[in-house]
Amino acid sequence: MKVSRVLLGIIVIVFSSYILISKNYELMPFMMLLLGTLMLVSGIVELQKDRKKFEGYLFIIVSLFIFLVFIQCIF
Repeated sequence: MKVSRVLLGIIVIVFSSYILISKNYELMPFMMLLLGTLMLVSGIVELQKDRKKFEGYLFIIVSLFIFLVFIQCIF
């Protein structure tokens, strides 16, 4: 899970940097999909650590919101 979290983080940073530099906003929904996946993985990792704190649940709720926005952007 740690490898996937780091890999997703790097991909999100690269996508967002490309979008900011090129001002090509057509890739924004896919960056949001990757960001939502990163937040979901982070929330699952927090809950698996037996630290059922507010952050784990917050990450999952935010990822669901990002997925909802992604679906609205596509359609």
